[in-house]
Amino acid sequence: MPDARINEGELAARLKTSRTPVREALNRLVAEGFLTFQSGRGFFCRSLSPSLILDLYQARVAIECEALRLSCEKASDAELANLKSYLSSIEPLYLTCSDPALLLAMDEDFHNKLAALSGNNELLAMLNNLNDRIRYVRLINLKSLQDRPEHARMSAHRVILNAVLDRDANTAVSAMRSHIEQRQSEATEAVRIAYSQLYVPAD
Repeated sequence: MPDARINEGELAARLKTSRTPVREALNRLVAEGFLTFQSGRGFFCRSLSPSLILDLYQARVAIECEALRLSCEKASDAELANLKSYLSSIEPLYLTCSDPALLLAMDEDFHNKLAALSGNNELLAMLNNLNDRIRYVRLINLKSLQDRPEHARMSAHRVILNAVLDRDANTAVSAMRSHIEQRQSEATEAVRIAYSQLYVPAD
């Protein structure tokens, strides 16, 4: 649960190992932003709050927009053609998908493929880390897409990709920023729903 303390001894016993590798793993998770550490108190699950989620979304905007700008400059025509074909190939499933986890996986895959065209592996690594840390809340956000017109799901990706195909970085970045910030604006409600799912037993 958010903010819950992690018992190293209990975790080591469950994993049938000593505390040393457990502590090394926990420190790694702290470094990657998945846990927090309080001196004298130990390791804790990270908080789940609107302010934290907004921070993650803002970081995602910065990283994806810069990667997109580089993609407009560096991607080859063949790479862009491949991405266009990929988007067309997943569109039928994306428009009718009723599985939020699969929908999120396809969404992340498109964004990652687009960012990869920047040729900047550091930006891509940071994006992957952010996706891992924000995935639960994004999954809740994407569930709401099932109640929206089908065309709205794919249209944002089409607008972004068309601008990249035209090498129009400003339009592409503007569309990407709008696309991500639309989800960002729903973060507070998503966190409220997340807490209700975590703490309220299902009937």
